[in-house]
Amino acid sequence: MATAAVEAVVFDWGGTLTRWHDVDFHAESLALVQAVVDVGHDPDVARERLHRAGDVIWGRSRDHQRSATVADLFVEAGLEHDPALLAAYYEFWEPHTLTDPEVAPLWTGLRERGIKVGVLSNTIWPRAVHEGFFERDGVRHLIDGDVYTSEIPWTKPSPRAFAAALDAVGATDPARCVYVGDRLFDDVWGAQNAGLRAIHVPHSTIPASQVGHTEGVPDAVAHRIADVLDIVAGW
Repeated sequence: MATAAVEAVVFDWGGTLTRWHDVDFHAESLALVQAVVDVGHDPDVARERLHRAGDVIWGRSRDHQRSATVADLFVEAGLEHDPALLAAYYEFWEPHTLTDPEVAPLWTGLRERGIKVGVLSNTIWPRAVHEGFFERDGVRHLIDGDVYTSEIPWTKPSPRAFAAALDAVGATDPARCVYVGDRLFDDVWGAQNAGLRAIHVPHSTIPASQVGHTEGVPDAVAHRIADVLDIVAGW
């Protein structure tokens, strides 16, 4: 098989591999409160503290590319929690985690062309949660390497996050790699700043608080995730 012009394609997760959904963050905080074990705290106060903590955590990601975990969220809120009680939190997110049906044939087509498939997600969730989604949707076996920022020190758009993803798939040349994502700051500008080409999936409504200091101009636009195959083939 001839060497592919593109060595690897790495994908964002939320809003890229999943369809974009608007999220009720008030309801998210109510679900998180169920894991709090500080019995002396008023639930409404705890919910508000968790909501504010989320803004802080994601603000650090946006401004300083500092990663965090679910545990860090509770620490920032000044609340103790029991990880075994997070079921309601993950159940809240379940409808937003479904893999786009076009992903499986896309990834199969890339791999058939000798192109590696990777995932790089800005997330506070542990690896096992994301792996569970991919396993549930029958696509986990198609991933050559995946990185979740909850397990590394950096988030996108840090070049170190993209380097970690390329290491995970075994890619050696950023110029022969592509990143696919829905955010013009984290995904497009970040990928290009790290030496990759970038494909934008333009259907997400990015909250104003999550828009970064720069918006990149993508190398291509995929109006459906399936379009990535033809775009990459053209490169």
